[in-house]
Amino acid sequence: MFIGAQGWKNGTDRATCILKIRNIQVATRSYQNLYGFQEGGYPTASGGTQNIAAHLYAKGYIEAEEYGNTQGSIKCPSNGTYSTPFPDVFPALGELYMVCSLSDTNNHVPQIHSDW
Repeated sequence: MFIGAQGWKNGTDRATCILKIRNIQVATRSYQNLYGFQEGGYPTASGGTQNIAAHLYAKGYIEAEEYGNTQGSIKCPSNGTYSTPFPDVFPALGELYMVCSLSDTNNHVPQIHSDW
């Protein structure tokens, strides 16, 4: 029974991690489309920064916890860390704005995300 419970928890943690990545990706694309920014482009400096996550948080696209995820201050449910490899650049189609450090070892990456 312990093995089954551990498998269930690992699956739940993975799903939660992927949902967090998805929510950030959708917010990033929404912001990009609404304000007409191009892939690989930079947002206009606002509040002294071009950090996309800071813009999303300031404008209400994401909550404090989601912003903490993008800054690496809030960990993945499986204790991995989130990062934004290029925090000031809108990702190309098929690329993620935020990734989990467990994407290779625990498969904490969505299978298909090209339409996000």
